Amino acid sequence: MLCGTTMLLLLVHLARDLAAQDGMFVLLGLTELVLLAQLVVGCIALGSTDRDVDGTLFVSYLVGVTLVLPIGAFWSLAERNRAGTAVVMLAVLTVAALEVRLDGIW
Repeated sequence: MLCGTTMLLLLVHLARDLAAQDGMFVLLGLTELVLLAQLVVGCIALGSTDRDVDGTLFVSYLVGVTLVLPIGAFWSLAERNRAGTAVVMLAVLTVAALEVRLDGIW
């Protein structure tokens, strides 16, 4: 849901040829907090599950999905134009794809 909302905001920014703005970074920060909570809850759930889950793969995806948005945001701050906004959009798409893969691993 947050990825979808962020994608809509980014598409508007790209269509208007705008660089990344503060409102977008607030939304990215909120999404990152949710991803950090998912990392903690996912590790706890992995320890208490009876499912046949590859723990190393699952935790590496949890950590990876948590790192994607900060990397994209810092890259966007270094590239203060439309390309920076596209980088953040690619990071959000990557998070959405990794979330689907996490669900498949679980």
